[in-house]
Order: sequence, then C-alpha cells, then structure tokens
Amino acid sequence: MSHKLTAKDLQATFDAFNRHDITGVMTHFAEDCVFYTVAGDHEYGNRIEGRDAIAKAFEGVWTAMPDVQWADHSHFLSEDGTRGVSQWTFRATNPDGTRTEVQGVDLFRIRDGRIIEKQAIRKQRPAIPVPAAPAG
Repeated sequence: MSHKLTAKDLQATFDAFNRHDITGVMTHFAEDCVFYTVAGDHEYGNRIEGRDAIAKAFEGVWTAMPDVQWADHSHFLSEDGTRGVSQWTFRATNPDGTRTEVQGVDLFRIRDGRIIEKQAIRKQRPAIPVPAAPAG
C-alpha cells in the first residue's frame, strides 16, 4: 500500500520552506516532479523539471531574498488524494530593498503519496517602496 500525502505533510513542507531547509522541503517531491513558477516567459510561468532543478530554484529564492516567508499557510487535499492546495502569503525583501507581500496558492498533483506537480500562482501587486531615509 502506498503512502497517502496529507495536509500535515504539506504543512511540514511549508514549515521547511520557512526554515530554508531544502531537505525538509523536498521530502514529498517525486523524482520526476515539475514546478511551474509564478512568473516567466510563458503563460504558465517557467517549467522546471526534476527534484534537483526544483531544489536549486527554491534555494535561489532564499539566496535572492534571505528573509522570504510563506506566511499564514493552510492546506487541504482532494478526497481521492490526487490534488492538493496550499494557500499562503508570500513576504520578502527584494534585492533592491523593496518589499513583496502578496497572497498566493500552490496547486499540487499527487501520485503515490508524492508531489508530481507544483503550480504556483500569486496575486500581482506593485512592490512596496523602500521607506525614505530620515533627513538629517
């Protein structure tokens, strides 16, 4: 009998995202998984294939935005366990000092208890400007 992915597993995945713990994040991803990014050159963003490439992409976000958090995350799965949804608020300081604070979701496809597709979708909102330095 194969393992069934649970909402607690998705909770643990996002807790690991917030710790910047790549081993914890990748625990439930299949070797042949596909990640569709929030932005990119195509209507689906960009397509990143395979565990190693996906892990590298996630680590790239942490490197570019060391304070990134997927805050207030919540999770549920379809009754048959083949689809999952995670809702979150993405908060990070961009490399230019502006802030990104937007709500989003991940839509997951699941096979044999493993994530085979992560489709990331988030709201579009202008970056929050860097506060002006006090005059003096």
